[in-house]
Order: sequence, then C-alpha cells, then structure tokens
Amino acid sequence: MATGGVARLVCGRRTKWIVLAFWVLVVIMAAPLAGKLTSVQKNDNSAWLPGGAEATQVADLQAQFQPDDIAPAIVVYERTGGLTPADLAKAQADVARMRTVEGVTGDIVGPIPSQDKQAIEMIVPVRIDDDGWEALPDIAASITSTAENGAPPGLEIFLAGPVAAAADSADAFAGIDGTLLYTTLAVVAIILLITYRSPVLWLLPIVTAGIALTSSQAVIYLLAKYADLAVNAQSAGILTVLVFGAGTDYALLLVARYREELRRHEDRHEAMQLALHRAGPAIIASAATVAVGMSCLTLAELNSTAGLGPVAAIGIVVGLAAMISLLPALLVICGRWLFWPVRPRYGTPEPTATGLWARLGLRIARRPRTVWIATALALGAMALGLLQMNAVGLTSADQFTTEQPSTVAEEALARHFPAGGGQPVTVIANAGSAQQVSSTLAAVPGISEVADPISKNGLVLIDGTLNSAPDSAAAQRTVEEVRDAVHAIPGADAKVGGYTAVVVDINDANRHDNRLIIPLVLLVVLIILGLLLRAIVAPLILIATVVLSFAAALGVSVLVFRHIFDFPAEDTSFPLFVFVFLVALGIDYNIFLMTRVREEAHTHGTRRGALIGLGATGGVITSAGIVLAGTFAALASLPLVAFAEIGFAVAFGVLLDTLIVRSVLVTALNLDVGRWMWWPSKLMHVPDGDGPVTATPPATSESEPEPVR
Repeated sequence: MATGGVARLVCGRRTKWIVLAFWVLVVIMAAPLAGKLTSVQKNDNSAWLPGGAEATQVADLQAQFQPDDIAPAIVVYERTGGLTPADLAKAQADVARMRTVEGVTGDIVGPIPSQDKQAIEMIVPVRIDDDGWEALPDIAASITSTAENGAPPGLEIFLAGPVAAAADSADAFAGIDGTLLYTTLAVVAIILLITYRSPVLWLLPIVTAGIALTSSQAVIYLLAKYADLAVNAQSAGILTVLVFGAGTDYALLLVARYREELRRHEDRHEAMQLALHRAGPAIIASAATVAVGMSCLTLAELNSTAGLGPVAAIGIVVGLAAMISLLPALLVICGRWLFWPVRPRYGTPEPTATGLWARLGLRIARRPRTVWIATALALGAMALGLLQMNAVGLTSADQFTTEQPSTVAEEALARHFPAGGGQPVTVIANAGSAQQVSSTLAAVPGISEVADPISKNGLVLIDGTLNSAPDSAAAQRTVEEVRDAVHAIPGADAKVGGYTAVVVDINDANRHDNRLIIPLVLLVVLIILGLLLRAIVAPLILIATVVLSFAAALGVSVLVFRHIFDFPAEDTSFPLFVFVFLVALGIDYNIFLMTRVREEAHTHGTRRGALIGLGATGGVITSAGIVLAGTFAALASLPLVAFAEIGFAVAFGVLLDTLIVRSVLVTALNLDVGRWMWWPSKLMHVPDGDGPVTATPPATSESEPEPVR
C-alpha cells in the first residue's frame, strides 16, 4: 500500500530516531532565543499605530521639542477636610526628594494646589529607558514611597498619569507567559487525561506542543529583532494559547486515526504510516487555512493587529510541523503500551461505529430538514444579543477586572483638577499660525486651558487641557472637534496628537480593519474549502454555518458581558479577533468532518458517508473543541477585560461549534442535501442508495480509497 514519503520518514524503524534527534537539536538551539521574546515586545499604545496616523506624526514631530522617551507621573496629595500648612510644606520638600529617584529627569512641575484647597498635584517627568514599560513599576513604587515617607497623618497620596497607568499594565502583564503557560498546560493535561483515560499518553501531545511553542517563540524573536516584526504582550499570550490549542487539536485527530489503524494492522509502524497518510491531508489543510486566515491580519492598519498575523501563522506552521513529524515518531517509538489501560488490540472492532455520535447521527437522519432548520433558528435567536454589543473601546478604569491604583488615583485627580491635566491634547503647526491655532484651540468646547506656544525649527507646539478624562468618550469627541477646527486654518498644516488622539486613531484603525479583514478572511476560507472539497455547494453551506455560529457566539457573549460580568463595553478589536479565531479555528472542525465524509461518500454515498464521518470524527472533534475552548478560557486568568472577553467568546464559540454546529447542523445538512453537496464534482453522481441510512463502518477501510476524478 502506497504511503507518502513524509509518513515513511517519520514512522520508519530507523528514521524515527533521526526525526527525534532533529527536534532535540532544534529545541536546544531555540530555548535561549525564546527566553528573549519579552525583551523585544512593544506595549505602548503609540507603537501600535501605523506611521501615517495623525497621532503618530505628532509624536514624531514632538521629539523636536521634548525627548520622546519622557512620560509624566502625577503625584496627588489629598486631604478632603482642607490642606494644612504641613501638607504644603511636605509637597514642597518632595520636589527635591523626587529628583533623587532613579528614572526621574528634567524639571518637576508643581506643587500646584487645587482651587478647592483640598489637593495638590506634582508632575514628575520619568525617563523610559531601554527596559521600557517593564521598569515602570519599580519607578512608580519609588515615587509613591518618596511621597508617602514622612507624610502628615491624614494626607492621602496617589500616583496618576501615564507612568502610573503603564505600571499597572506592566504588573498585569507581568508573568503573562508563565501564568498562561501553566494554566494552559493544566487545562490541556486534564482534558487529555479524561479523553485518553491513559496516565501516560497525554504527555506526548503536551511535550510536542511545548517544543513547538519554544521553537515558534525563537523564530518570532529573531523576526522581531532583525525584521521589525511588531510583537506585544497580547500577541505573545495568544501565541501560547494558539500553539497549545490548535496543536493539541491536530494531535487528537492523528491519535484517533492511529488508534483506528492499530485495530486493523499488527505493525504499529505501518499503522502510523496509514494514519498519517489519511489524516495528514486534513490536518495540513486545517493548519494552512488557519495560517492563511491569520496572515490576512497583516493587511491591518493597526500595527498590533498586523503583527499578530505573522506571529499566529508562525505558531500554527511550527505546531503543524511538530505534530506531523515529532509526535508520530514519539508514538511509534513508545508503542501500544501508551494507550494502557485501554490498548487498541489488532483485530478488535472499532467502537466509533456504534458509539454515541453514530447513534446521534441516526436520530438526525430521521428528520434532517427539521433538525437543521430548528438548529439554525436557535442560533439566530442567540445572535440577537449582538444588538447590545458596544465595541467602542475600554477606558483605563474599565480595562482591568480588578480595581487598580492608577484608576483610584485618576478619580482623586478628577475630583480637584481638570481630568485631562496630565495628558494634554498636543497641536503642532507651522510657527506663523501660532496665534490663530492657539485661539482656535482655546475656543473648542471641552478644552479648559491652553498653554503658551513653544516654537522651534519653524514649528509651534501648543498643549490644551481636557475637561474630561483623557480616555473617555467625551475627550475623544473633543479631540475630533479640535482636529476639525485646526485643520480648517489655512496654511497652518496643524496636526493633533497626544494620548486621547492615539486612542481615537487606534479605534479608527480597528474599525477600518474590521471592514477589510472580516470579508477577506471569509473569501480566503471559502476558496480553500472549494479547493479542498472540490465543490461549490459544500463550501458555501459550510461558510454560512460558520458565520451563523460566529454571530450566535458573539450574541451570547455580549449578553454575558453585560448582565453577568458587568463589563460596560468591548474593545474595538474584539469583533475582529473573535471572528478570526472562531472562523479560522472553527473551520478546522469542518475540514476534519467533511474530508472524512467525502472519503466515505465515494464508496457509501453522501448520506451514509455523513453518518460514518460523524461516528468516526464526532468524538475527536468534541475533544479537540474542549481542548481549544479550555486553552482560550485560560486567558481569563489575566486581570484584563479585553483578554477575558476574547477568551470567553472564543471558548464559548468553539464549544458551540463542535457540539452543535459541526455535529448537528452540518450533519443534518449533509443528510438533507445529500450528493448535491459535491456539485459540480463527479462525486455528486455517486448514488446514496435506496436502503435505510445507517452508520455502518466503512467496508473498504483496509484499502486505499479510489481517487475521485
């Protein structure tokens, strides 16, 4: 029996050891590089924007006026009963003390008493060194301890501003790799133990996935360092989940087919060659679909989204390589005892032919049209939750699942000072228009005061203080009004930047990316399904089920966010990320099921092939879905709302996809549409037969299926 060259290589009696030695060498070289991935991450908002964004242009021009590696920390002293002379003296003395704090540089502004005489603010400039945001928690802690040391009783100290917010974010992301990795490992291990009911077998997929993750991290580190690939903590965290989730899915499919072949072949090497030869195309097609779908993200305007595309694609490709080479080699090296205590013995019957999923298929076969219509209506009802979706972005106060010190400090600052005092709107224009730009900026509602213009190199920089919190919807509207106003000044060539402008540009870029990438991914997946299944009807039907599944998952998730988790909004990137993950990964299960149905339909007809395919793949698809859902649910272990929202939505969507859409809806459609699923290929001419539809095991499973021409 002919088998592929790759299958013979990784499963050969001698060559399996070469494959093992190759991967051992790879991981030895990759491990030191993978450990450096954190050092090349860029996590500040401005680094996520494309170079053409207005806020990015302002940031570049702003470097002519002040160092671009300086960020303000705002120390707030508050006594609600009214400040005392001792409070004022303490703040005055702290100016000199702050200059001794490592990282503090330049002129300190203040102390500035509030008009209500209940608070003082001090703006402390902090240099962001080569360690970037990761060094900020220590600097923020030193500034806070300096202010608290010797403070009069009853005087409360807070730290607000960009440095405080960045420090809280750094603390939230601290250990993200370890937290996610260990949580993901625990989830996958538990699910594999339950799935395999073996105390040993679960180790091999986990070891293989771990090696794939290390190898992909090394590749990504090299690209980030030498090819300017944008990597941040978000994409690095998703990489961990993706490699373990998708990689374990491929392992489950391969092991399930290997177990089938072990019952038919006494030689485990031959069994693995056949398993890899038959399951390999589906696994490769699934991984290719995910990788190509993720690669579509490179067309995004937002650098963070564009960077996630190649990061995810690299993880999938490396994971695929490990699962179709290293894992098969390890399985044949270890032998059948790995499956103990339920070892697949040669000559024993295949249990999937009469198992749970085969029985479910027979129930669906009684009234397939009723089943798929009822299922589609139920999914449509779930999708109505989309009416409550509020993907307008998360404020600083809303982006954490727990209350953060910087959020409390911003509230204290807003009680006594203009809310946007620490993060002004910055306008840069031609120096000759300074007076007109300044007066125009001051006239915009929502701007409380305007600083004196600073001129240099033919340009002028003017800062305006926002009345609203800089990340609020009101502040964003103010920035848009400022842009409309100053852009209209003839000859000024005015550009508006600052923190709020960055938020506005990020949200605009996200909305553009949603409109561009979602249809593009659908088109790419449709083309791949058409080439794989060599049909038009089946891919169109499958794409429709994917879109319906996505809408239902998103609708239910939004309702859970509003009424259970009490999340006020979703990040603007939320719909795109959930769509890409659910469609690209959900299509895996379509491919696993439909390639098996197509294989069986050639001999048994589409309707009987649908039941055989469901019986053979239902268990493995469900297990794969539970593993993937569990790995994405691990994102909720981080104290960040955006991660929790993505994790929940993808986890719920994957479970919905595997338990309902793939198993019930698609099977019912296969049974109802029948051989017309394969139009216009010649497979549609294979009759379904006149007898009762049953989930009989394939009669020609020992032989190679004849190719459909």
